Amino acid sequence: MRTALLQSSGRPGSTVENLKVLDEAAGRAAAAGAGLLVAPEMFLTGYAIGDDIGRLAEPADGDCADAIAETATRHGLAIAYGYPERAGDAVFNSAQLISADGTRLANYRKTHLFGCFERDHFTPGDQPVVQAELDGLRVGILICYDVEFPENVRAHALAGTDLLVVPTAQMHPFQFVAESMIPVRAFENQMYVAYVNRAGREGEFEFVGLSTLAGPDGVARTRAGRAEELVLADVDPVFLAASREANPYLRDRRPGLYGPLV
Repeated sequence: MRTALLQSSGRPGSTVENLKVLDEAAGRAAAAGAGLLVAPEMFLTGYAIGDDIGRLAEPADGDCADAIAETATRHGLAIAYGYPERAGDAVFNSAQLISADGTRLANYRKTHLFGCFERDHFTPGDQPVVQAELDGLRVGILICYDVEFPENVRAHALAGTDLLVVPTAQMHPFQFVAESMIPVRAFENQMYVAYVNRAGREGEFEFVGLSTLAGPDGVARTRAGRAEELVLADVDPVFLAASREANPYLRDRRPGLYGPLV
């Protein structure tokens, strides 16, 4: 499945403009043969928007979700995107996957919040593994900081995730995560990882870009630069199956020894 990574900070504070940016990117991705478009963390509203997070937050089945479902249907590809989710009095840093026919397939709430900014504005999620079936692949979702905890990615590996999509807002000076950690996570867990970042300065944060799709061999299939960009790469289930057959990591685990870890 050809996968498009939209590296962009969109237009912080304007869901209307960000829906337009997403629609334009979906058109370009579909024209290039993509079956999935992944946008960054909090793409729908912007990340560093302070108290506007609460004002712009909406339910998983809100008006913007409907608009993105229409975009997905019109262009004929699935879309994963980050947004602030309103659920009662709580606001979650969430990511949602919508299929090419407009069906909401999965919604994930970030479980590991990064820094005072996120802890001040969001409630942490409590479901570590969220998955959906898409074009014969089992797609899982994490958000940014979540992927830096090896336990999270291993849980996905044990649950059979083939492609892990990770909308992110990775900032300076942590670019080593995109450059080094993501390919290692893909290799040690035998999956594809699509890590999709924001770009440029936003408020107090400088996002480093470097979005990548890494394969189960630890090799980046594509990598963006530091500016706004749309990059594409293929997720190959045949290669994934062969890699899993050859790589012994998951087979050689000894869970009985790991009790002290928890």
